[in-house]
Amino acid sequence: MPDRILVCVAWPYANYLLHVGHVAGAYLPADIFARYHRLRGNETVMVSGSDCHGTPITVSADKEGVEPRAIVDRYHAKIVETWERLGIQWECYTTTLTENHYATTQEVFLKLLEKDYLYRRTQDQLYDPDANRFLPDRYVEGTCPKCGYGEARGDQCDNCGSQMDAIDLLNPRSRMTGATPIVRESEHYFLRLSALEAGLKEWVAPKDHWRRNVQNFTLGMLNEGLIDRAITRDIAWGVPVPVEGWDEKRIYVWFDAVIGYLSATREWAQRKGEPEDWRRFWEDPNARSYYFIGKDNIPFHTVIWPAMLMGYGGLNLPYDVPANQYVNMASGAKQSKSAGTGTWVLNLLDVYAPDTLRFYLTSIFPETSDSVFSEDDLIRANNDVLIGTWGNLANRVISMIHRNFEGVVPESGELAPESSALLADAAAAFGTVASEFEACHFRNAVQEALRVAQAANRYLDERAPWKAVKTDRAHAAQTLATALSAINAIKTLLHPVIPFTTATLHEDLGFDDTIGERGWVFETISPGTRLRPARPLYTKIDTAPAGVAGA
Repeated sequence: MPDRILVCVAWPYANYLLHVGHVAGAYLPADIFARYHRLRGNETVMVSGSDCHGTPITVSADKEGVEPRAIVDRYHAKIVETWERLGIQWECYTTTLTENHYATTQEVFLKLLEKDYLYRRTQDQLYDPDANRFLPDRYVEGTCPKCGYGEARGDQCDNCGSQMDAIDLLNPRSRMTGATPIVRESEHYFLRLSALEAGLKEWVAPKDHWRRNVQNFTLGMLNEGLIDRAITRDIAWGVPVPVEGWDEKRIYVWFDAVIGYLSATREWAQRKGEPEDWRRFWEDPNARSYYFIGKDNIPFHTVIWPAMLMGYGGLNLPYDVPANQYVNMASGAKQSKSAGTGTWVLNLLDVYAPDTLRFYLTSIFPETSDSVFSEDDLIRANNDVLIGTWGNLANRVISMIHRNFEGVVPESGELAPESSALLADAAAAFGTVASEFEACHFRNAVQEALRVAQAANRYLDERAPWKAVKTDRAHAAQTLATALSAINAIKTLLHPVIPFTTATLHEDLGFDDTIGERGWVFETISPGTRLRPARPLYTKIDTAPAGVAGA
């Protein structure tokens, strides 16, 4: 029976372009993971959407003097373009502006209120005396009280990852006017995290399949003790609070954004005409949900969202949260939308083929530590690995079969030990690569697939069919047929990572269906199969164009 897999991916703010840190940190790993599970025949739903309510959007709108919706419309379109060009496949990619999302958010709010996990409390809040308004957390910057970082935001320190309220910042300043904020009281709804702390500890403790840094960070946060958090703000942009008399306030973005995973799954079910089908992914305890995020989002996905789910009741908690570290620029600077510095993915796609970018980014996934994006390394990965190890292997075998066997796969005859060994190695790799994909170890998965490609190259070099065909056609026929079946296996192993070129190769190998229709299986190519003429899968890159990977 197929597994049921829900792939939840962080919601990007629709306030600017996406940089390689976003893609390598969350979206490409999620896409590879979902593609693998679809190949396995598992029921797979991947959801996310553009976060349209975040204060980064209103900050951008204020800078330009436009309404927030204008910023959202502009950058949501750019985000969707990025997915299409990079080959990121969704069952549902939506926005937080839909009626469905508003209704789902308000439903969760009211259920938590009914069960006494929400309550009203007056809190001190920062107020900009020059702008005459309360300041949402992202409108405030200052010094982190825990690590001393001087550009901490009012909701979180990007340097040490600590969660905080804006009022905790040292030397706070308004991002709107630069003024020093003053403290005023305001009433808000709070999520009673303290009441859910014990249940969260019990849930997190046995999660040995989580990445160690994710589990340790989460347990550390829980052991420090959870503080109830305000979930409303004095802003006009966002999901309305479904309580009479609260028209001037909105539900805070961190509360409504995580609910997006649930609302997007509901939207997927509605779109396909089975509006209750979302329940199979959220209420069936055998379904597994994976949350692909960056490390700055760990608290929201291993503490706050699970707490909300516990309070709501009856919905699955995350099975795994494979959070990645950061991808920094070659200069050492951080990729940052808010600072306007980064290597923008759409700019790269104007120059490089999507599979070249996908392959290189996979090779530098920051699975255990921060990594660095280098355009020179991207070019080396394309020329030395995609072409040198993999693309040339497929091209020369198909070309030799066309040249010497009229493009028809020859009979192998009784296999020599080295031929049997290569096919056995290729078949065994399906289990190894599958284990790596399922554990979200994508770099290891690619290395194992490339190891088989290296073995196939050695096999070809040792048996030299270009020589044997002159004196022993049966020997050459076996070599080429065996290598072709190994290539067919490697094609499937790499398909979740480089789907465009493996689909092209699938056609060249004489198949009339798709890789997805054939599934995650090792199979030899039958003698008599007519191959299409070989096509170069990749183009050699000589030098990096100036300015593409700059800020």
